Amino acid sequence: MSPRPARAIVSSRTEGDLRRVRLFAGMLFLAAGTGATAGLARAENHEEVTVTHAYTNFGEPKYGPDMEHLDYVNPDAPKGGEFSTWAQGNFDSFNPWTRKGVAAFPIGDTESILTGTADDHYGVYCYLCTTMEYPASKDWVIFNLRDDVTFSDGTGMTAADAKFTYDYFMEQGLPEFVARVSAYVTEVEVLDTYRIKYTFAPEAPRREVISFGGGLPILSEAWITERDKRLDEPTLEPFMGTGPYVIDSFDPGRQIIYGRNPNWWGADHPFNIGRYNFDTIRIEYFADSTAALEAFKAGEFLFKNENSSKDWATAYDFPKANDGTVIREEVPDGTIGSAQSWVFNLRRDAWQDPAVREAVRLMFNFEWSNETLFYDLYERVNSFWENSDLEATGTPSEAELAILQPLVDEGLLPESILTDEVVMSPTSGPQNFDRRNLRRASALLEEAGWTIGPNGKRSKDGKPLTLDILSFSPTFDRIINPFVENLQRLGIEAKLDRVDIAQYQERRRSGDWDLTTHTFGMSFEPGDELKQWYASITAEDSSRNLMYLKDPAVDRLIDVVVAAETLEELTNATHALDRVLRARGFWVPQWFKDVHTVAYYDVYDHPEPLPPFALGEVDLWWWDAEAAERLKAQGAF
Repeated sequence: MSPRPARAIVSSRTEGDLRRVRLFAGMLFLAAGTGATAGLARAENHEEVTVTHAYTNFGEPKYGPDMEHLDYVNPDAPKGGEFSTWAQGNFDSFNPWTRKGVAAFPIGDTESILTGTADDHYGVYCYLCTTMEYPASKDWVIFNLRDDVTFSDGTGMTAADAKFTYDYFMEQGLPEFVARVSAYVTEVEVLDTYRIKYTFAPEAPRREVISFGGGLPILSEAWITERDKRLDEPTLEPFMGTGPYVIDSFDPGRQIIYGRNPNWWGADHPFNIGRYNFDTIRIEYFADSTAALEAFKAGEFLFKNENSSKDWATAYDFPKANDGTVIREEVPDGTIGSAQSWVFNLRRDAWQDPAVREAVRLMFNFEWSNETLFYDLYERVNSFWENSDLEATGTPSEAELAILQPLVDEGLLPESILTDEVVMSPTSGPQNFDRRNLRRASALLEEAGWTIGPNGKRSKDGKPLTLDILSFSPTFDRIINPFVENLQRLGIEAKLDRVDIAQYQERRRSGDWDLTTHTFGMSFEPGDELKQWYASITAEDSSRNLMYLKDPAVDRLIDVVVAAETLEELTNATHALDRVLRARGFWVPQWFKDVHTVAYYDVYDHPEPLPPFALGEVDLWWWDAEAAERLKAQGAF
C-alpha cells in the first residue's frame, strides 16, 4: 500500500516499456549495454564498427533480428473493448516533463528509438530504428531510423524530429535532466533523413551510452513549433507522439479516455504483435481508495490493482466476487522489490544526526503493522535492491572489502563497515508499543542531547524535537497514526500532516516536511541514474534525491558501480553501495510484496504465464467480447 500521487494505480507499461520512459518521464537514465554483433564495418579512422539490431552488456540479447513476436504475448489476442481502471488524486496537465501542475500519466503516446522487454534484464532493441552502428570505443552511435514511422496525425517522423526533441529538452527541460544529459552527449547530428548520430563525452560511462542515446522520446517538431508549446509549462493539450494511443476525451481531475490510433504505424511491428489490444483505456479519478472500491463494486470501472492490504483481505466478500463475476488473482512479481520508505529531510538540523534518525526508525513497528493492519501480506524492506541478487547480505565479501577498504582508509567510512553484518530494519514485538525499542530509542536521544522536560517533550538547547509526516492519502492514516503515537511516547512532538495532492507535491518540491514517503525504484543494471537518487551533485534540485543526501563515500561508490564492466563487477559494486546506503540510515523502511494483487471483472484475459517483470494489464491483456456481453446482459456493469 503506497501513497502515490495521481498516476499511481495505472501500471500501463511493461518493464521493457518502462525502460523507454525511464529517461524522460522520471528524468532518469536508461542503463544497458555492449555487444550483440550482427555485422562489422569500418569507421573512417579504421576502427571496427558494430552494426546490430540489439545491444546488451552481458551475454547475448534474447531476441534476434528475425523475431516474430515477444515470447510472452498472445499473438492472436483479439482487438477491441475497453480497459477501465482508477487513479487516486487528480490532474491538471498532460505534461509529465515539468514540475508545474499535477500531470496525468501518459499511456502509449510517445515512443523512443530503443526499447526493452519484460523478460530480458539487460537487452535493448531497435524499435524506431532498423539498426544501430557504434565503434568499439562507443564514442558515438548512429541510429538508422525506420522510414515508416508516423506521428498520430499521420505525418512522418524523421531524424530532424529526433534532434529537435533533444534540443527542446536541453533548452526547456528540468535542470537535473539538462545537467545529466550534458555529461553524456556532446553533439547530435542529422546525417540523413533517417540517420541520426549521438556523440558522447569522453567521461560518459561506456556501459550506458548506447541505450542513453536511444532513450529520449521523439516528438513532432512541426506540431510543437506551430503551437509554440513549452516543455516547462503544464498543458491540457497532450504532446503528440508516435504511440498506439491518443486522448479521446477528458474531464480535468476526473476522467481520461485514451483511444487506440486506428492508423498507428507500429501495429504490425514484431515488438507489438499481441500488445495494445484495447480500443479504449478509461481512467476514473477518485479522492481515496474507499470511494474507488465502491465504484468498482458497482461496475463503474472493471480492473483494480489493489494497493490496500486491508481491502484485499476483507473487502472482497461481495456478491460479484463470490459468484465469479469479479476475479481475484495474485500474479507473481519478479521485479526488484520497491524500496518504499519514509525518508528524512536531511536539510533539517535534527535529522542530520544518525542517532536521532535511528531513534525514530525504532518507533515504527512493522511486525505489529503487518499482522494487525496488513493481514500478513507484506514483507519488510531491508535493501534498496530488495528481492534480487543485487541485495547486500551478511558481512562483506572479499570483493566488497576491496571496494570499501580505500574509503575506510580515507576516513569516509567507519571500520565497522568491513566487519559488521549488513544493516537490517529494526524488529519489534507483537504490541505496537514496544518498550524494548522505546528504551533503545530513548538512550539514543539522550546521548544526542535531546532530553525529556517536565512536559514530557524532548528538547535540545531550548528547541523542541518536532516531526511532521507529510502525506496525501487518507488510506495511509491508519498506518501513520500508530507510528505517530509511538513517537509521541518517546517525547517527540510528532503529527500526521495530510494535505491535498497539489500541496503534497509542492511541499515535497520545496522541502517543507520532516518525513515523507518515497519509493526507490532500482534497476537490475544500475548505472549513472544512481546519481539522481543518491549523489551529492543532485541533492540541491532532484526529484529523486528527495532526502538531500550528500555523502562523499556514496558518491565514490556510485562511480565504482558506473565503471563496472562485467556482471560480477557490477554485482559486487552494487552490494557495497547497498551496504553503505543502508548504514547511512536516511530512511524508515516500509514494506513490499512479491505479487500483484489484482481484481477484475471476468471480461479480461491475459497470457499464461505473464512475463516475470511485468503485469502488463494495459499492454498484454485483452477484452473477452462474449464474456462482456454476458455480464452486461446480467447487469454486472
